[in-house]
Order: sequence, then C-alpha cells, then structure tokens
Amino acid sequence: MRSSAVIGAPSRVLLAAPRGYCAGVDRAVETVEKALELHGPPVYVRKEIVHNKHVVEELAERGAIFVEEETEVPEGELVVFSAHGVAPSVHANARTRSLRTIDATCPLVTKVHVEARKFAERGYTIVLIGHEGHEEVEGTTGEAPENIVLVETVADVDALELDDPDHVAFITQTTLSVDETAVVIDRLRERFPSITSPKSDDICYATTNRQIAVKQLARECELVLVIGSTNSSNSNRLVEVAREHGAASHLIDNASQVREAWLEGVETVGITSGASAPEQLVSELVEFFRARGAGEVTELRAIDEDVRFMLPKRIRTELAARA
Repeated sequence: MRSSAVIGAPSRVLLAAPRGYCAGVDRAVETVEKALELHGPPVYVRKEIVHNKHVVEELAERGAIFVEEETEVPEGELVVFSAHGVAPSVHANARTRSLRTIDATCPLVTKVHVEARKFAERGYTIVLIGHEGHEEVEGTTGEAPENIVLVETVADVDALELDDPDHVAFITQTTLSVDETAVVIDRLRERFPSITSPKSDDICYATTNRQIAVKQLARECELVLVIGSTNSSNSNRLVEVAREHGAASHLIDNASQVREAWLEGVETVGITSGASAPEQLVSELVEFFRARGAGEVTELRAIDEDVRFMLPKRIRTELAARA
C-alpha cells in the first residue's frame, strides 16, 4: 500500500518515445528566436508559428507579434511565415508591402507544395486529403486553387465527381492519422484506378513515428494523456489513435488540466506530446504524478529519431555575418 499516494492515483507513468518537437517545429521556433536576437523586437509572425499555446505565449513575451494576415504587418517590417506554409498570394502581398520575410515553412510541407505545383503543371485534378480550414491545407491549396479539391473522409471520396477521372493525382496534409488516411487513399484507388501518387508519403516522419509510439503506449496503459493545444492537428490525431488502440485518452495543454475523474481505476498512465509541444510540459506532468505517489517512470521507445533541418537561408546568412 502506498501510504504517501493519493487514493486512485496511478502508480506507474509510461512515456512515449518519440514525442514532442519534430525537426520542422524545432526549426520554426528557433527561427523566431534567432530573428529576435538578430533584429530585436518587434518581429512579426503570420499566424501561430506552431500550434502550441505555450510556445506562442513565450515568444510573445520576448517581442514576437502574432498577426492573422500579412496585411496587418506595417510596411517594411520583418515577418516570419509559420511552419505550416503559406500560399503564393501571401508572398506576393508581402512583396507589395515591402516586407522583409523569413519563411519558416517546414521542408516537408514545402515538399507537398512542390508536388501540387508539378501535378497542376501536368494538368491533373489534385485530390488533397486534409482538414478544411487548417493553415497547411490553405497554403497548399493556394499553390493550385483551380486544380485542387479537398477530401477528408471516404464519404467525401464517394461524393467526388471529376471531369477527367483518368487524370487524377492525390497529395495529403502532413499531420494526418496514418491509418485513417490509408483508408481514404484505398478508396481513391478504387474509384480512380489510374490515380497518381507522390513519389514518397506526404505524412511527415514525426507524425508517423508519434502515432506508432502511441499505439504501443495504449496497449500498456489504461489512460493516455496527450500534451498539445486544441488546434494542433497531429496532437488531436494522437488522442484518436490512443482511443482506437484501447486506452482512454485526453488532450491537455498542461498538468493543470488533468481531471480527477480520469484517474479513477488507473494504474498506468501514458504520456506523450504533439510535435509542437515542448518537453518542459511533459516534465511538469511527470512531476505532477510523482507528487501523487507514482513511483515508477519509464520510457517506451518505439523508434529513434535524428532528423534535423537547417535554419532558413536568411537567418543562416545573417548569423554568419555576425560571426
């Protein structure tokens, strides 16, 4: 009996690995940090640099100003474009306003933009699998708005009526559920047997790896807590994957949002974090459970990651000039 423990509190904490920051998020956050160091505040950022409330608030405290549109940035000022990517029209607007721009688009999102342009140049109707209204989808669609149609589910695929069903290609948002997207792609192939696909999978390595890790975690835990903000697509997918593989699961921003009712009957709680959530929030959640009597904290490693992306060229050039 754990005399120091809170009744009903988990005795074991299991951490998913990999979790947290991906290379694209790390690059984007560091881009804003370096821009502030090099130029001083204010540095404007179009949209949230990454979908995490904690990260955005910290950068705002250091002098970043977050705006919804580039048209809100005063003429001639410095603006960073978020990791989710922007449409060509945004770059055009920035040039019109004489804005100094730093593009922090994740290279894996840029890959999807390039695919969209290439398929459009070849005259394909492009089926984009993604979530309507998500910034990444808006940026990708902007590359070829006349050619792209958006689907999210198998039902959306069934409802498609295309002028030339033999000249179709598909691309995907990078932060989707791997399993759900596979089902949608299978249906696309059934409906359009000659459909063309990208040379390599569009769903990013980090999204895939974190979902693999959560599948393993869910088999070992009664409850999986996912640290991430509500507008983070990849974090929401982790909750869905955990539930699909047998665990109760909830999305939280931080330890303060854990509810007592979730912990009833839970011996092992699993913790993971979305690709835009800093490790500090995981550490705080672990300490929350330690304080309640959890005596065992272990990591369940599914895959090793060693991906790194270079900072945007403008930042690298300015840093080199300072050296």
